[in-house]
Amino acid sequence: MKLLFLANRVPYPPYRGDKLKIYNLASKLKDSHELHLLTFAQTKEDLQYEAELKKIFKEVHFIYLPKWKSALQCLTALWDSKPLQVLYFQSGEMKRKLDELLKKEQFDAVHVQHLRMSPYMYQRKDVPRILDLPDAFSLYWKRRKEIPRGFLTRTFENVEQRRVLRYEKILESYDMSLVCSSEDLEYLRYEHHVSNINLLPNGVNLETFAPRNHDYTHNHTLLFTGNMDYAPNVDAVLYFTSEILPEIRKQFPNLEFIIAGQRPIPKVQALANDHIKVTGFVKDLAEVYNSASVVVAPLRFGAGTQNKVLEAMAMGIPVVCSNIGFKGLGIASGEGVIMQTEAKAFADSVIELLHSTDRRKEVGEKGMQVVRSRFGWDAIAKQLETYFKEVSAG
Repeated sequence: MKLLFLANRVPYPPYRGDKLKIYNLASKLKDSHELHLLTFAQTKEDLQYEAELKKIFKEVHFIYLPKWKSALQCLTALWDSKPLQVLYFQSGEMKRKLDELLKKEQFDAVHVQHLRMSPYMYQRKDVPRILDLPDAFSLYWKRRKEIPRGFLTRTFENVEQRRVLRYEKILESYDMSLVCSSEDLEYLRYEHHVSNINLLPNGVNLETFAPRNHDYTHNHTLLFTGNMDYAPNVDAVLYFTSEILPEIRKQFPNLEFIIAGQRPIPKVQALANDHIKVTGFVKDLAEVYNSASVVVAPLRFGAGTQNKVLEAMAMGIPVVCSNIGFKGLGIASGEGVIMQTEAKAFADSVIELLHSTDRRKEVGEKGMQVVRSRFGWDAIAKQLETYFKEVSAG
């Protein structure tokens, strides 16, 4: 099949969720299909990755949209009802280039990444289209606004959540929509009564995050990973260090907490001390996972599934997480991940794991089995291939 991927960000290097998913799916499909990429480039550095992307895509097309220009476009929110997430990626140049490609090439299907890119293809009935959502975005905003914040922030979040919820009805205009967790799938079906939506899980690179003979005997290192300019991650580490970590330290005073992720904002950097390490960008994240006794993921808002949880599970590292993203894993608490929603219970579960080598090993090995049987990119790419065939046939 000849397939066009329409992406909101350059999918290289694959260090964050939206980039990682497109990169891995396309890497698995490239040998059986002819792939083309049309994507926004937000920095001049993005343009340097064309050679890497051409190892996967036959043709790569960039539309340069600097962040300052996107920010200016968001000012139109004063008289435009679209969500800021959509306005941010609004571009006449992108629309013209897309029209040119669709006129020039006969694609069997188009993969549209994220609600942000949905305006570009929702009216094109002349080519089969799949809208691939990383999560139920209105659910993300619904949960975000439940966290106590200042008046202005709370007002903005209420407005954006309502706008996103209305705008998500665009799903009905696509031949098929996809979402990465069963929780998000159920939510979108309930909210919008859509039937043309299916599940496409997030995956793990099983070669990169392969087990490295993890030593379950040590109990002195907790780890959180993620992009540290992303609001749910920032909130999670602030919450963990203030509400959960002090309880754990009562029994493990010398415990080290590592926050590993690129672009830590000042309030994250300010957490660093003798027992909290803020690493910034880490090239070999698998090595950092392997050094951890327990991985923690105490997110209080968000949607979809958490890559940090899947990656840790793939390596056999036990995880304690909140309910955010847990239901979408389709597992019971203890099968790689212990789920807790309250700060005290979360701390108690971490303490329980730190006290027992056998328990850490039991939970970690169960998680490794789950991920390696269900969340490898090969299987997920095969499922996407099936969806492409379904929409192109119908």
